[in-house]
This record gives sequence, structure tokens and C-alpha cells, in this order.
Amino acid sequence: MEDLKNMQFSDEEYAAYVRLTSMSDNGPDDIRRAEMLGLGGKNILVAPGAIIRVPDMREKFGEDIFVGLYVYINGDVTVEDHVLIGPHCSIAAGNHKFDPATGYFSARTNGDYDNSIVIGWGSWLASNVTVTAGVRIGRANLVCAGAVVTRSTPDYAIMAGIPAKQVGKIDPETGKYIWFSEKNEKE
Repeated sequence: MEDLKNMQFSDEEYAAYVRLTSMSDNGPDDIRRAEMLGLGGKNILVAPGAIIRVPDMREKFGEDIFVGLYVYINGDVTVEDHVLIGPHCSIAAGNHKFDPATGYFSARTNGDYDNSIVIGWGSWLASNVTVTAGVRIGRANLVCAGAVVTRSTPDYAIMAGIPAKQVGKIDPETGKYIWFSEKNEKE
């Protein structure tokens, strides 16, 4: 194997790499990326820089999904139909646990509890959202930019903050956003 530190790309190879990772954020290239990941034919778009490491991905991803720029999806993650995942989101199922014998975090949790993540039908994760292990995002949720979701959410919720809390809800009949006031958290 060639020494990676000394690897040199031709001008053409480097130009193709830059176009692929930086300038190919368009529908046809996003479809091609999804196809190369085995997600073709499901109306899935994958933007540049996204990393998707999900076992049985074809079965775990629904249809009509957009995965934004530089998204990281790893582990036992299910993404239901009609989901939008904004840029720079992190959706990492699984966890590490502290090992008292060594004094540091090492082994992954296996069977300790459900580490899976489900992103519910019709949901939108805005930019920079983090979803932690064991969370189910409900149907048609709006998860606001920068939120860190550490607990499962109800259907039609508007979630925001670190850690995320419900700040409103979506009326499924009208689509209207209903924002909770500080005085009455669950109007």
C-alpha cells in the first residue's frame, strides 16, 4: 500500500475531489451519492460530506429523505419517510461506558439498554442538531437549530435548546405552530 503521507494527486484528480466534496451540492450529485450508498430508487438525496454508517441501511432508511451537508449518522439509526436532516447534524446511536477496571471509557454498550435512534416520519432536524443514543424523535417534529435531543419526543413537537425541551407544537390539521409561553409550558 502506498504511503498515504506521501501520496500525491494529479491536478485532475485533485480538481475532481474538490468538485465532489465542495461544489457538487446539487440534486443530480446528491442522488448519485445516495445511489453509491445503496439508497437509490427511494428519492433520497445525500449532500457532500455526509457520512452514513448504518448497518442494513436500505432497510433502515425510508423514502423521500434529504441528508444535509456534513451530517454524521452512525449505528442503529432508523430514518422514516419524508425526513429533512439539515447540515452538520450528528445522529450517533450507541455509546461508550466507563470501565472501572481500567479507569477510562472504553467498551461500547452492548445490550445494556436500547441505544437505537429513530427519526420519525415527516420530521425536520434543522442545522447542527445532535440526537443521542436511545432517542425516538416523534412524527412531524421540528427540531430547532443547535438543539441536543437527549430524550424521546412526542408527535408534532417543536423542540429547542440544550438539552432540548418542547417549546411548542404543530397543529396537524392546519400546520400552525403553537408556541408555549413561559407561564404555561403545555398550553
